[in-house]
Amino acid sequence: MKKTYKIDVDCANCAAKMEQAAKNSEGVKDAVVNFMTLKMKVEFEEGADVDTVMQAVLKNCKKVESDCEIFL
Repeated sequence: MKKTYKIDVDCANCAAKMEQAAKNSEGVKDAVVNFMTLKMKVEFEEGADVDTVMQAVLKNCKKVESDCEIFL
């Protein structure tokens, strides 16, 4: 399953950090952050609970970029 989320991030470098943090989250098959459109596309592992996975993604992103936001 793939879902797209609106994000808020200050710079392209921060967006790249968010993308890597999302990719490293359990339950995420792939993630792409587009700084220009301020969107994050997430592909989930088979059978993953989307809400639980996205809470983990947000937590991991906040570790690398504390003022970022993902609108769940």
